[in-house]
Amino acid sequence: MRELNKLLGKVRVLNTPEVNPNISALEYDSRKVTPGACFFAVVGTASDGHNYISSAIEKGAVAVVCQRLPETIDDGVAYVLVEDSNIAMAAMAAAFYDNPSHDLKLVGVTGTNGKTTTATLLYDMFMAMGHKCGLISTVVYRIAERRIDSTHTTPDSIRLNAMMREMVDEGCEYCFMEVSSHAAAQHRIDNLRFEGALFTNLTHDHLDYHGTFKEYIRAKKSFFDGLDKEAWAVVNIDDRNGEVMIQNCKAKCYRLSLRSMADFRTKILEMMPNGMQLYIDGNELWAKFTGRFNAYNLTTVYAAATLLGVDKIEVLTTLSVLSPVSGRFETITAEDSTMAVVDYAHTPDALENVLETIGELRKAEQKLIVVCGCGGDRDKTKRPEMAAIAVKHATTAIFTSDNPRTESPEAILDDMIAGVEGARNYLRISDRREAIRTASMLAQAGDIIVIAGKGHEDYQIIGTEKHHFDDREEIRNAFASR
Repeated sequence: MRELNKLLGKVRVLNTPEVNPNISALEYDSRKVTPGACFFAVVGTASDGHNYISSAIEKGAVAVVCQRLPETIDDGVAYVLVEDSNIAMAAMAAAFYDNPSHDLKLVGVTGTNGKTTTATLLYDMFMAMGHKCGLISTVVYRIAERRIDSTHTTPDSIRLNAMMREMVDEGCEYCFMEVSSHAAAQHRIDNLRFEGALFTNLTHDHLDYHGTFKEYIRAKKSFFDGLDKEAWAVVNIDDRNGEVMIQNCKAKCYRLSLRSMADFRTKILEMMPNGMQLYIDGNELWAKFTGRFNAYNLTTVYAAATLLGVDKIEVLTTLSVLSPVSGRFETITAEDSTMAVVDYAHTPDALENVLETIGELRKAEQKLIVVCGCGGDRDKTKRPEMAAIAVKHATTAIFTSDNPRTESPEAILDDMIAGVEGARNYLRISDRREAIRTASMLAQAGDIIVIAGKGHEDYQIIGTEKHHFDDREEIRNAFASR
C-alpha cells in the first residue's frame, strides 16, 4: 500500500485531489481494476480510458489519473488531473515499486532490427558467467531462470516496474531489455535509470503508428536524450542515424563499425552457413552465427559487456559458445540436404540482410525459394518493398499471409504484388501452410528455402483471434512428407 500523495512526487498535477487514499495497485485496464487501485485513463489509438472511469470506480478504484475530469464526480475518489496520463503512470509506477531500475544494471537496446538477438545474447552471456539477470524481449520475458510469456516488445510502465521489482527481489544484478519506438513515444521507459543504451540500426518500420520517418527517428532518439551523464551509449555508425542518436546526449558515447575506425571494430574473416570467423577488437572469434547483420549484433554485445566491466577475453570466450536466438536465422535441414532458414525478418532491411547473407553462401546451382508476407493493420508502404526484395534475390518468391489480422489477406497480397510489376518469378498463395508446402515441393536436394516474417511466433492472427501456427513445425512436416 502506498499513499497517493507519496506517489505523486514527480507528477505535474493540475489540481489538488480532495482525498489522499492508500493505493493497493496500479491499473490502466478497467477490466482488471481491483479494490483500492489507482486507475489511469489513458488515451490510446483504439480506445480512450476516460470512457471507462465509471467502470473502474464500480470495481473499487479509489483514485483516477486523467487528462480531463468526468462529468460525474464520486465522493471519496481522488481525481488527479494531468497533462498526459502515460507520463504520470510511468512516474507513479516507478515510485510504487520503489524505483527497481536503480537497483539493477539496466541496459536498453533500440533500433529497427537486431534488438531481440542483442538483448537475448547479453542475457545468455551474463547468465552463463554466473550472474542472475532479467530479460525483456519480443520473444520472452525472464526473471533469472523463470520464463514469462511476452505480450509486447516493451511492456507498459506498470508491468515494467513490477517485473524489475521481481528481478531485484530474486537477486538479479542485470536487466537487458528491448526499447521499442512505441515504448519511447508512449513514455513507458520514463523514470527508469539506464546503465547503458545500444543502437543497432534504423530502417523503414512502424510508419502506421509514427506517421513519418522523422517521427520514428525522434522516438528512438528520445531514449538517448533521456540518459544521464553516468550512463554510456553505443551506436552503430555504419548506419547514418547512429550519430543522430547521440547528438546532445549527456552519456559517455562510443561507436562501433564494420567499415571504419571506431571504438569497437569488427572484420568478417570467413563466413559459412554454420558460423563466422571474426576479428573483434584485436582478437579472433569463431561464432555460431552467420551474416553481416549478426556480426553487428555480436559487436554490439561485445561492446556492452566490456563497458559493463567484463574482461574482453572472457566476453569472447563466452560469445564463442552461445547459440542463435529462436526464429532468428534458424536452420532446419531435410534428409536430402535441402535447407530451410526461418527468420523473423518483417521489414525490408531485415529481409534484404537475410537474403544477402544467403546470396553470399549459396552456390550457383542452388535454387533460393523465398516465402514471405506482410502483417495486416500495419504499415502498408513497406509491402511493395518487401515483395521487390524477395523477387530480386529469389529463384522463386512465394507471397503469402503473415498475420493478416482484420485485413483481407488478398488485399495485402495485392499491395505486395504492386511492387513487382513485370516479374515472373513469383507465386501468390494466401494460405501460409500451403505456401510452405509448395516451397518444399519446389526445392530439390541442396536448395535453400527462406521462410520470413514470423520467426519464433507459434501463432497466426486472423481477424482478432490467434491460431496455432509455427513456421518451423510446418517446414519440418513438409520435409517429412516429401
